[in-house]
Amino acid sequence: MNIRRISSGGAFEQKVGYCRAVVAGGFVHVAGTVGQGNDVVSQCRSALEIIAAALDEAGASFADVVRVTYMLPDRAEFEPCWPVLVAAFGENPPAATMIECGLIDPKYRIEIEVTALLPA
Repeated sequence: MNIRRISSGGAFEQKVGYCRAVVAGGFVHVAGTVGQGNDVVSQCRSALEIIAAALDEAGASFADVVRVTYMLPDRAEFEPCWPVLVAAFGENPPAATMIECGLIDPKYRIEIEVTALLPA
């Protein structure tokens, strides 16, 4: 099996020892991604931009995402993100899970992880 690793150059990639995405077995596995910004909605948008770049480099898009996991330290902050998520996934909503948990740094309000099927 061919495996391709995609790095976004994020600070934690080198510190923790991971890459932004791995292309393997016809899928793109994008690591949990946090974004920049002062609130959960701006961080959500930023994380989705980083994810979109990784998917694009792999040859996929949000239309190809089959699974998404949202992680937030406060589940009450999830609802304000819904319009941003609907705009990103549009007519192709993936299976989804939301988990309330601690993130790597308290300044982060949302982390998003996706799996996409590579287009044939």
